[in-house]
Amino acid sequence: MKVIVVDNEAQLQDAYSVRTTVFVEEQKVPEEEEIDQFEKEATHFVVYDDNKPVGAGRLRVVDGYGKVERICILKSYRTKGIGKLLMEEIEAVGRQNGLTKFKLNAQTQAEKFYKSLNYETVSGEFLDAGIPHVTMTKS
Repeated sequence: MKVIVVDNEAQLQDAYSVRTTVFVEEQKVPEEEEIDQFEKEATHFVVYDDNKPVGAGRLRVVDGYGKVERICILKSYRTKGIGKLLMEEIEAVGRQNGLTKFKLNAQTQAEKFYKSLNYETVSGEFLDAGIPHVTMTKS
């Protein structure tokens, strides 16, 4: 498995492909909510198994935080440590760019995963795209 920072259109399309599979097809998030106005300002990441894209995520700077967004792994690749690998790379890139704190809105079913990476829940539950979420931070 290899996590790369997207630097061309083909890699960006690979990220969108994984996100569409997970969020739009599997979780029924409307496509117009999934691909949003922040795509151009974000740093995108793709996880490859050889040449197959199997995971994706993005990072933006919002209010001094590295805001981690759109973390997803294809269903057949979950529980293999790929999410942790992806998160470690996103945080490493953030730190290389001077970020010392990170924030994300986690689906409640993934809250335990993010807690295992030392994120703390800092909000009550709320709905995003009809899915229960909580805000989490890490310093």
